[in-house]
Amino acid sequence: QVQVVESGGGLVQPGGSLRLSCTVSGFPGDYYAISWFRQTPGPGREGLACINHSDGSTYYADFVEGRATISRDNGKGTVYLHMDNLSPDDSAVYYCAVDRPFNCLTSDEFRYWGQGTQVTVSS
Repeated sequence: QVQVVESGGGLVQPGGSLRLSCTVSGFPGDYYAISWFRQTPGPGREGLACINHSDGSTYYADFVEGRATISRDNGKGTVYLHMDNLSPDDSAVYYCAVDRPFNCLTSDEFRYWGQGTQVTVSS
């Protein structure tokens, strides 16, 4: 059974940083990607960053590149998302997902999701 659990959300001051954690277990094989998405009030979840389990390669959405870093600790089965210079526009529910997508920043290609963690950027 595939399990995905996020943690680390909360209230962040404008200009501050977030560090989210995603622990994945039970996904078979070595060829899969773990991605971070977020959802604001409105349609769809937007992809932020992803990391391939097999080789550690990473990909970022254009609008977060330069202020987001995705990393992993294979020993813990955990992937992290670090984002700097947050603004109120970054307030959202952040989700982690795992699967074998063609495009790792497209939410429709993922079957396994965590429950989400709320990030609110406000003074």
